[in-house]
Amino acid sequence: MNVIVAVDRNWAIGRDGDQLVYIPEDLKRFKALTTGHPVILGRKTLATFPGGRPLKGRRNLILSRNSGFSPEGAEVFSNLDALLAAASEDAFVIGGASVYAALLDRCGTAYVTKILHAFPDVDCWFPNLDARPEWHLTEEGPEMEDKGIKFRYTTYKRV
Repeated sequence: MNVIVAVDRNWAIGRDGDQLVYIPEDLKRFKALTTGHPVILGRKTLATFPGGRPLKGRRNLILSRNSGFSPEGAEVFSNLDALLAAASEDAFVIGGASVYAALLDRCGTAYVTKILHAFPDVDCWFPNLDARPEWHLTEEGPEMEDKGIKFRYTTYKRV
């Protein structure tokens, strides 16, 4: 499986149930990488999508303890084993923090957008892959900028 995430300088990923910032170019990259592949996400992450609806062009696998949660166009799993049985190797784990934590050790590639800014008042983080010996940075793109926010694309591989 793969993981895809946007992090700030401190590996923060969110605040008040939402992403730290929306960068149009990064959203295009996310779409290009994940379209045609299953995506694995939590119920709260789904709520941040336009209209709270599953992503088109992808099989949406949602991990939720809420047994009554059943959005149209998605498959909901109440436990990790059932989700893993349904997921394929080409799936992308797309958040949030608890889903990343549960599945990071099962992923082989991490597509990380590094936002070159430290955001205040964050409340969830992604594990710092630079501090984990089992992960190695294999690609680092050039610095880019959108409306004053600098960022770069990186790829990590599990060794």
